[in-house]
Amino acid sequence: MDGTIVDTEPYWIAAEHALVEAHGGTWSHQQAMQLVGQSLTFSAGLLRQAGVDLEIREIIDHLTAEVVASVRKQVPWRPGARELLEDLHQAGVRCALVTMSEGPLAREVVASLPRPYFEVIVTGDTVTQGKPHPEAYLKAVELLQTTDPDLSRDNCVALEDSTPGVAAAVASGVATVAIPHIVPLPEDEGYFLWESLAGRSLADLEDLLLGRSVPDASAQLEGAGAPGTTHD
Repeated sequence: MDGTIVDTEPYWIAAEHALVEAHGGTWSHQQAMQLVGQSLTFSAGLLRQAGVDLEIREIIDHLTAEVVASVRKQVPWRPGARELLEDLHQAGVRCALVTMSEGPLAREVVASLPRPYFEVIVTGDTVTQGKPHPEAYLKAVELLQTTDPDLSRDNCVALEDSTPGVAAAVASGVATVAIPHIVPLPEDEGYFLWESLAGRSLADLEDLLLGRSVPDASAQLEGAGAPGTTHD
């Protein structure tokens, strides 16, 4: 979500800067880049190391509230995101939102969309292990399978913008498209690299699956230490 559908990373970075400075510390651009795409628990831990004298949960709640307030003023859509979602919706393609942001922010973004594009929403507060672990993507596939048991990971495509997000998607075994935004991503045989979602359509995703060539998913899952396909 953050960085792929909406350009909320500047909101997060501004909230981090303000919080650290309020506690007498300093927060560099390089430090902020380390948090892009990471779980909020991981990010809160680094903020504590930077001098924020709050509990992990307090930091998460504070940052989320600040970003939600900013989103309510203006939703910064990424180029092509809404158009692609509309194209998929019109074609009857089922979509899942997989984000390390928590429920309040995800619901705020989803509520601003003109139609119910997302059948499934997996947020950082509904998994035990955040990205780059594949749990969130595996959970999304399982939830989609509840109404379509024949669905497999081979039918799914993940769209991601960050290093942890791409790693999570690839490790889950789904075809993965990296659309770099805040942090550059190298070309890699494990995923497809797009410059932007602008101009992209269902046809591009279909072509991608038809021509898919990625490393063996089971090997990647083993390397990531992923659990089985059943999650709480």
